Amino acid sequence: MSAEDPVLCEIDARGVATVTLNRPAVGNAYNDALIDALIATFARLAREPEPRCVILRGAGRHFQAGADLSFLRRLAMVAAADNLEFSRRTIAAIEGLQHFPRPTIAVIRGGCFGGGIGIAAACDIAVAAADAMFAISEVRWGITAAPILPLLAARLGPRVLGRLALTGERFDAAQALRVGLVHEVHPAADLEAAAQRVVDELLMAAPGAAAATKALIAEAAATPDTPAFRERIVIEAAARRRLPEAVEGLASFAAKRRPKWYRAP
Repeated sequence: MSAEDPVLCEIDARGVATVTLNRPAVGNAYNDALIDALIATFARLAREPEPRCVILRGAGRHFQAGADLSFLRRLAMVAAADNLEFSRRTIAAIEGLQHFPRPTIAVIRGGCFGGGIGIAAACDIAVAAADAMFAISEVRWGITAAPILPLLAARLGPRVLGRLALTGERFDAAQALRVGLVHEVHPAADLEAAAQRVVDELLMAAPGAAAATKALIAEAAATPDTPAFRERIVIEAAARRRLPEAVEGLASFAAKRRPKWYRAP
């Protein structure tokens, strides 16, 4: 990995992976190289047993400033098949993050625009600096945010999304908190400490139980509440109680100690 790569990734001794969007000169705006690197990075991390959770951040002043406009102008001139393929890869990047099997945390500073909103929404948890700014600005460029709209409709609801995506207006971190795009807002100087507190809470969770819970949330959101689905949940809950993680988790709670899977900073 080179410092010039569009996406950087490192894993610390606790098993915490930090993925950094690395195009700071253009606010980490995405082009084909960044999208492909994001797909590859999360596919690789999903295959590895080591990561317990992933922090996603942007290099420099901004989290992610949406699309690289010079790249979009070039994309409009390529063959139709190539244009379609890039849209498919954009969706694949968001889905790879959304369905990543371990918890993900977006740490948002500066601008979070367009595709950056989709990246933040695809993460399980998002924390933002109080001075961060947001916008789903594609309509102002004569295009749409189509690849991220289904996810945003599910996360924010169509009423909120309609206001923000139709106007393309900027909104601040306080409004992002109100509409549910982010979970916490902190002064910029305190953002890193706040993110690390979330990481520490995640490290207290059993790895297998956390992965199963993430998958169950996605399944429950997409599945009608039928007797068959309820029976599926009954079987999952009963099976999980018999696993070694449950034995250790209950024993550590009773003994008022940290579980064996916890790794201190």
